[in-house]
Amino acid sequence: MSDNETTDDATGSDEATGSDEPTFEAAEYADGTITYPPHTVSPNGAERVGTVDLRAYEGRVLTWTTSTATPPGVREPNTLAIVEFDMGEEYDGPAVRALGQIAEREDGSEETFDVEIGDHVEPVYAAELREPGAGIREPESQEWNGFRFRPVE
Repeated sequence: MSDNETTDDATGSDEATGSDEPTFEAAEYADGTITYPPHTVSPNGAERVGTVDLRAYEGRVLTWTTSTATPPGVREPNTLAIVEFDMGEEYDGPAVRALGQIAEREDGSEETFDVEIGDHVEPVYAAELREPGAGIREPESQEWNGFRFRPVE
């Protein structure tokens, strides 16, 4: 198994740290590659051997955009970024990337942080990425939590 393995349980909680916060789970495969989102096999057909918690890694903003016409229940405006994670010098597999919202400032303004291409960010847990009661789906039919990205100072 991998030195990076953090969890394989159904909840995704991090038992090693005692945190009830879900992990930002990527998959690691026998050929050494890592993918997010996780898949059963790697892009090269290798078997999945473990998981990697992306909370342990910094990312870099590759590009970003702000949507002003968002789906029901999603904050407006909504800044999104494609982030590439720095998996360390020993990792030589394909880039590990994720698309996600930019976190809100913690000053009570409800504004998101400003980001630029090349900024370093870290994933932060968000209990609600959108309002569960908005839209046509039953709130119990899907998960509303996930991760956003916050600039690293």
